[in-house]
Amino acid sequence: MSSPELSKVYEPKSVEKHWYAHWLKKGYFKAKAAPKGKPYTIVIPPPNVTGILHMGHALNNTLQDILIRYKRMSGYRTLWMPGTDHAGIATQNVVERSLREEGLTRQQLGREAFLERVWKWREKYGNTIVRQLHRLGASCDWDRTRFTMDEGLSEAVREVFVRLYEKGLIYRGKYIINWCPRCQTALSDEEVQHKEINGHLYHLKYAIEGTDGHVTIATTRPETMLGDTAVGFNPTDERYRHLSGRTATLPLINRRLRIISDESIDPSFGTGALKITPSHDPVDFELARKHELEFINILNPDGTLNENAGPYAGLDRFEARRRIVADLEDRRILLEIKEHQHSVGHCYRCSTVIEPYFSSQWFVHMKPLAAPAIEAVEKERTVFAPKRWTKVYLDWMHNIKDWCVSRQIWWGHRIPVWTCAACRDKGKTAAETVFRPGQGRVYREPGMIVARKDPKACPDCGGVLEQDPDVLDTWFSSWLWPFSTLGWPEKNKDLKFFYPTACLVTGYEIIFFWVARMIMSGIEFMGREPFKQVYIHGIVRDETGAKMSKSLGNAVDPIEIIDEFGADALRYGIISITAEGQDVYCSKEKFEVGRNFANKIWNASRLVLMNLDTRKLRPSAVPTPAQLGPINRWIISRVNQTAASLAESLDRHRFNEAASTLYDFIWHQYCDWYLELAKPTMKDRATQWTMHYVLERTLRLLHPFMPFITEEIWQKIPHKGESIMVSEWPKPEKRRIDPKLETEVDIILGEIQAIRNVRSAWQINPKESVTVAVKVAGDTELRILREYSTYIVQMAKVSSLQIGKTLARPKESAVANVGRVETYVVLTGLVDVQVERQRIEAALADVDRLIRGLEGRLKNEEFLRKAPKEIVDKERQKAVELESRRQRLHENLRSLGE
Repeated sequence: MSSPELSKVYEPKSVEKHWYAHWLKKGYFKAKAAPKGKPYTIVIPPPNVTGILHMGHALNNTLQDILIRYKRMSGYRTLWMPGTDHAGIATQNVVERSLREEGLTRQQLGREAFLERVWKWREKYGNTIVRQLHRLGASCDWDRTRFTMDEGLSEAVREVFVRLYEKGLIYRGKYIINWCPRCQTALSDEEVQHKEINGHLYHLKYAIEGTDGHVTIATTRPETMLGDTAVGFNPTDERYRHLSGRTATLPLINRRLRIISDESIDPSFGTGALKITPSHDPVDFELARKHELEFINILNPDGTLNENAGPYAGLDRFEARRRIVADLEDRRILLEIKEHQHSVGHCYRCSTVIEPYFSSQWFVHMKPLAAPAIEAVEKERTVFAPKRWTKVYLDWMHNIKDWCVSRQIWWGHRIPVWTCAACRDKGKTAAETVFRPGQGRVYREPGMIVARKDPKACPDCGGVLEQDPDVLDTWFSSWLWPFSTLGWPEKNKDLKFFYPTACLVTGYEIIFFWVARMIMSGIEFMGREPFKQVYIHGIVRDETGAKMSKSLGNAVDPIEIIDEFGADALRYGIISITAEGQDVYCSKEKFEVGRNFANKIWNASRLVLMNLDTRKLRPSAVPTPAQLGPINRWIISRVNQTAASLAESLDRHRFNEAASTLYDFIWHQYCDWYLELAKPTMKDRATQWTMHYVLERTLRLLHPFMPFITEEIWQKIPHKGESIMVSEWPKPEKRRIDPKLETEVDIILGEIQAIRNVRSAWQINPKESVTVAVKVAGDTELRILREYSTYIVQMAKVSSLQIGKTLARPKESAVANVGRVETYVVLTGLVDVQVERQRIEAALADVDRLIRGLEGRLKNEEFLRKAPKEIVDKERQKAVELESRRQRLHENLRSLGE
């Protein structure tokens, strides 16, 4: 009785659609808390609601799905928690862009109507990336899908804000913050991307009051001079000591400026004299607080200059720079302009140059939260892989700054602070900040209320309350993700069972944004670290090393890859090129490897199924080791060794190592060797049982990597259970592992390959049989080769085979050496010596030309300096391979001469 046949060609599209729908219908992705079960939880890094699947998502989610499927099959109660992030600035920008197409602004709509528009946009487009993750095969518990602004998470956000406020860790103050004039909101330090810019250093004369002299100031932003309130120098700088206590005059608007000295001023930058602009430079801000200088803000929120800029009011900041430089030049105040490369901050969302900006914002005091999170990693309660990221994390945490959490946008969690104007006016003489972070006193302002529930009126006077218009930073909801998604602040069985999570899989670019903050919040609000392991993967880049992006035109669309090659091909392809913690160099061609691998598996399975007689697979028909014979026992040993190696690689998060182990076993050992060696005995009961045993276990081992094709094939062969994804992970059967037998078969396979290599090198017709003599050095090799000689004859198409310790090399023979075995293949009558000599010499000339080209490139300093390491390494590997080929060609020439 034969098994159901597979179609001639694997069609991934129909297979994937069918099985994903089946898995959803059966509820295989659902997680249930069980007191006696072993939990294994992963929370998805929530993609932005504005996002569509890119190759970074494909990598990140494939890694998570491999772990979840592996642990599910290993008997764990697995939960992969899905969800999306409201992405405050990004989402607001998208909706505002659509409004502009209608000739509207959000201000014209008003806050409530605008937020209705955003919610409608989210309903229409917000689940795009979720549907795309279905295509990838992600086995999340989709019934639990969360959104960072859903009701439960909103409650968690407000609870955290109030608790931190009550603990004295949230405060409002006027500070220098990063301001995006395009998005018109504050940004945290981590949301600023610094880029090297070729700018200018402008040298200006500031007159010294009461003298004919001046001091020369160097600045990269001459427009900010309009906010200057002092000039400073280092007290050790002999050039300026005589100016101490004097007054300078600000050019263009003639403001009087104090001249101060301070040890923090760098005498080596520019001229050593510093213009101090407290409202528009973080260093100057600190100097101003120390020396009690005046703060003058010259900017409007949109980046234009305000009334404090005098004649330049209303100009865009960069137009003002051009005008001011021209006016300084006209008045001979501008001494020189020098080219100057420097780092300039840009908004991470819109790439606008940010401005240091003096404004009132809400902050979280981070030092008290950071201390236990530092200890957690130092004591390895949370472990980073690769380990090098531990230092990066700790360095940032030891130098952590307070977190600016207020944003001047409308889409997001509105800050739960209300003010009563009447009470505020009564206490208007009180200082705004009556609290210093970390000193234990609660921050209070007259008439201010911080509450978990929206208050209806002022509790003190019954007056009208006005809520703070700002919203919280998007990351303020994301840092609660591991426990808020499980229902916190409510205490429930899911939170108790699934927290802490097992492993966080993420990219290194959000260690500070997200990973570090989650560790802090988990310890603060749950009393435990949110995850035991943090696996950091690299960024997906193109083959040249450039980061993939639509604007550069180098992005590979994962959905296009799935449509063309299938989801399994994408999953395997990207994992196979992902070394631990390294960036991934990707191209469309890399996914052909995955497609070819899928086709190889399909064709091999089809061959097995076409020859499988299920009657020979009954429990009573299990063959004994003696009945199995050496080749069947060898492949059984190899599949069990593979299971052991694979589990070790997955437990250590060596994903590409695991993929390589599977590829080598399936492609080379099972398909290329075993199925060929087994063909003469394919109908025998022992071989039938072995083919099924190995294929069924192999499909289960491969399932976490390539879930669709493995389910399709597994359902066609005899199996136990409803679905491969809820079947048992194949543990290695130690009694079936035979290292001695594997060594013996490796010698035989090496001998077969040696003969095949000679046939290939000399282009011997595949239909022609060859005469072979094998000279061995020891008795062990002699025994093994004689014992398995029938396989050598079968697989290498040998008509005559001699094996001995004292054999002489036959005339006109090619030689191949493998270990202590020397193999002679007789060429007489098979090769035209003159034609072969000409062919080899032509091939040598080609190889020599290629080697010269590569040597020239690898000696080129500019190429070595500019080319990505991956490309340089590839070129060096090519050089090694070409040199090896040249040596083989020379050996073949020598053989002809002999």
